[in-house]
Parts: sequence; structure tokens; C-alpha cells
Amino acid sequence: MDREHINCPTRSHKIKPVSILFSALCLAALVGCGASVQESLKVDQAFKTNIGQNRQAVILPFADYTDASDFESAYRRSMFVSENIIDHFVLNGFMVTIQEDVFRYLVNRNIINVVAYSENLARSLEYELNKDWSPQMKHELERYMHQSRMNAPSNPVLDSPGTLGLDQAEVVNLGKYFTADYVIRGSIIQYKTRQDPSWAPWKKGIVGFVTGVTNKIAFGQARSDKYDELGHMVAGGALGALYGDWDPKWPYSNTNKSILGVSGGTAGNTIVWGAIGAGLGNMAYNSGNIPQAVVQLRMWVQDAYNGQVVWTNRVDVKVSPQSVLADYQYDALFEGATEQAVKVLMDDFMYTLDPRAQTLARQKEADAKKKTRTIRRQSIRSASSPSTTTSAQTIQ
Repeated sequence: MDREHINCPTRSHKIKPVSILFSALCLAALVGCGASVQESLKVDQAFKTNIGQNRQAVILPFADYTDASDFESAYRRSMFVSENIIDHFVLNGFMVTIQEDVFRYLVNRNIINVVAYSENLARSLEYELNKDWSPQMKHELERYMHQSRMNAPSNPVLDSPGTLGLDQAEVVNLGKYFTADYVIRGSIIQYKTRQDPSWAPWKKGIVGFVTGVTNKIAFGQARSDKYDELGHMVAGGALGALYGDWDPKWPYSNTNKSILGVSGGTAGNTIVWGAIGAGLGNMAYNSGNIPQAVVQLRMWVQDAYNGQVVWTNRVDVKVSPQSVLADYQYDALFEGATEQAVKVLMDDFMYTLDPRAQTLARQKEADAKKKTRTIRRQSIRSASSPSTTTSAQTIQ
């Protein structure tokens, strides 16, 4: 079959960089119109066990012995802990009582008093803290707030949120009312933030790691933040001066070179790089923070038929970002710390009830995580490998 080739005149157009930039901005705007959705189902049916055998559990509000100055923060803290405990009880085949019904029962029986949650003793300081003060001033305000809460005479331990003094008879009555098998109680011992003491460069940052380690080795632990900042600047300046004296080519490449009327050489490079190092040391002092969430819980399980304690344990969990690119938000850190603390406690309690079933459940969960990681690696490997597509067309 004869084929005719028709040569069409072509015109070459030179695409301007402005057109490329405009097209890229339009494409970015269209892509940014969507929504990023993250979902997390806390009770996965694939990992459910029957350790509880449909036994009923009543979860009481946890006593909050942390620095809880108002009802709202204490209630939300206790509620978040209780919700995680409920998820684990449901996951292991227990029946749980609705938390609102439990709270109403405790209030009606005068076991807890909502008014007993101490009011904020530092209301004016909190008001000032929300204003546009410098970081140093906000730090001083936070210190005064902490002192006022610790020294307040009208804030006894027994008035701390969730503190319940129940005897065995009251526990039995509560169990009869809700037809429960277990009564769950506990204490929130620590729920605070601190600085991660790690000096890992992938957490601290390269500049913060170099100047910080040099400062600690040279001067040790400073008595105040002001001297610690000075130590960072001296350490950075010393490292910069050593680099400037080591034969750098900038800014003075030779002795006769003059910059803005100032001539230098090795001495000039030493001064310039020393100043740059001191500036980087000051920046490193004001950066490189690694927030860490600390959660410490005590949990009690009582037999609802006689009030006897059948199990108790305590856990201390510290969670911090894995690297400088991780999520530094406090809600994410405390969420991870609370979930891990409750998981460790519940795993230990379930192992007490049925060691074999709990071991099989954890092995099943570990196998599922391993399978997920394998699938993710395979997908990444297949996406990175080149794919070749061959198409053939026969014309007769």
C-alpha cells in the first residue's frame, strides 16, 4: 500500500520564561484546590480479641495531680485518657459504660463536685500572657503563674480534679448500679512538656549540634540562660575564627585586597569568620529546641463484686520528634504519648487476664505492621524502577 507523505510547514515558537512561570502558577493553584484528609480509626476490627468475654467495665475519671488550674483543661486531659482506655477495652472484647452516665452518677451521689475544681488563680497573668510580649517576658509570666499555683493555700490535693476517695462498699454499689465486673480508676501523675536532652544532629540541627556540643564541652552547664547564650556565641566565634585562620579564600583572597576601604588577609578572614561564627552561635541558641511530651499514669482495676484491687501498674512515657522535619505540635506529641502510655498499661492488664491470647494479639499486630512496611517498600521500588512500554502498529 502506497503512503503519501505530506510535509506541512512548521513554525517554531520560542516559549518565554514568563509564560512558563504563569503556567506553573496556574497548575499549582489548580492542584492546591483539593483537600488533604487524614483519618484514623482507633478500634480496628481486624485486631479485636475476646479476652474480655463481654464483661462490663466502668471507667471513672482519672485523678489529675498535675498543674491543672481550671476545670476545662483538667476535664479534657482526663477525657482524653479515658477515651484511649475505652478504645482498648472495646478492642479486647469488653463492654463499657457510657462516660456521661458515669459522670452523672458520681455527681448525683456527691462523690465528685464540679465546683471543687479550683478556679484559675492566675487569671490576670494568663490575660497578659496572651498579649504581644517578648519571649523573655512570657517566660517570666509563666514562672510567676507556676509559683502562684504552687503557693496557693486554697488549692489542696484533695480538691484536684478527679480525686475520688471510694471505699470498697461504694465500689460495690457502683458495680451493682451499672452491672459491672470491673471498676477502672487511675491517676494522671505527670502531663507536662520539657526539652529533650538529646544532642542528635538530626534532631538538634547541624549548627545547633556543633556550637552546643562545643559550648558544653568548653564551659559545662551554665547557671542561667544568659550565660548559656554567651557560651554559644563564644563557641561559634572560636570555631569561625579557626576556620578563617585555616586559609579560606573569602572574603580576602590575598593580603593586598581591600573591601570597602579595609584591607586584610589571614587576619581579616579570621575576624570576619569569627563574627559569622558568633552570629551562627546566637542563632543556634535561639533555635534547635526539641519539645518533649511527658505523660505518667497510674491505673487501678478493682473487682466490682467485692472492691478488691486485682491489678495496678504505672507507666512513664516521653515522646519527642524523631528529626527536625517531624511534627513539633504539642497536641500531636501529647496524643502519641498518651496513646502509648495507655497501650502499655492495657497490654500488661490483658496479659494478666490471658497471657496466651494477649501474646497472639500482639504478634498479629506486629505481623500486620511488617506486611504494611513490605508493601510500602515494594510500591516505592516499583515506582522508582523504569517502565518500558512497546507499541507496534502494522499497516497492510
